[in-house]
Amino acid sequence: MTNIIIAIDGYSSTGKGTFAVEIARRLGILYLDSGALYRTVTLYALQQGIIEWNGDIDYRRLQEDILLGKVEISVMPKKDGSMRIFLSDEDVSGKIRELEVARNVSAIATLPFVRNFVDEQLHRLGAKGCVMDGRDIGTAVFPNADLKIFMTADAEIRAQRRVLQMEAAGQHPSFEEVLKNVQERDYIDSHRAMNPLRQAEDALVLDNSHMTVEDQMVWLDGILRERFNLHLL
Repeated sequence: MTNIIIAIDGYSSTGKGTFAVEIARRLGILYLDSGALYRTVTLYALQQGIIEWNGDIDYRRLQEDILLGKVEISVMPKKDGSMRIFLSDEDVSGKIRELEVARNVSAIATLPFVRNFVDEQLHRLGAKGCVMDGRDIGTAVFPNADLKIFMTADAEIRAQRRVLQMEAAGQHPSFEEVLKNVQERDYIDSHRAMNPLRQAEDALVLDNSHMTVEDQMVWLDGILRERFNLHLL
C-alpha cells in the first residue's frame, strides 16, 4: 500500500468514479467520492423538506442542521475498491444516484457552508493517502496532491453513459432530459462563486470520450511508473 494522494477532477459523467475506483483497487488505497458526499447532503435536504417542490432551498435550516451535527455521513470501503455511503444508519449508495438528487445537487454544492462541511470530511478521511474524485479536489481540497488529473469528454457521450448507468439501476430516464442535466451541471459547476470547476495548472488532462477503462489504466500506468515507480498493470 502507498500513501500517495491522487486528485481527479473534471466534468460530470466523465467516469471519474469508475476510473478512481479501479485505481484504488489496483493500488490498494482508499477511494473517496467527494460527489457522493454532496449528493448525500442533497438527499438529506430533500428528505427533510429543505428543498421545496419548486427548487427553493431553506438555506438557514440546512446550515443549522449541519452545525448541529444532524447530517451524519459515514463511508465504508468495499472489496472492489468502491465505497458505500451512509446517511445516519441508512445505506444511501443507491438513492443518491437518482435523478431528483442529480437535479438539485449542483445548487446545494455551490453553498459555501456545504462545501466547507464536505471538505472537512474529505481531509479527515483522505489525509493518509487516497484516490479522490470530484470538481475541486486538485484546486481546493488537496492542492498539494501528488498527482492531479482533469477528466473531460463530449457532453453527449457523457449523457449516454449516465443513461446506461441509470438504466442498470432500474430507472428509465430520457436521453434529452439527462443531456440537459449534464449541460446545466457543467455551467453551474464552472460558474459557482466558491471553488468553481477548473483545471489545476499542474493537472494532466484526460479526454476519455473514446477510451475504455482499460485504455485509461494503460495511460495512467505509464505516468505512475515514471513518476512514482508504481505499477497498475
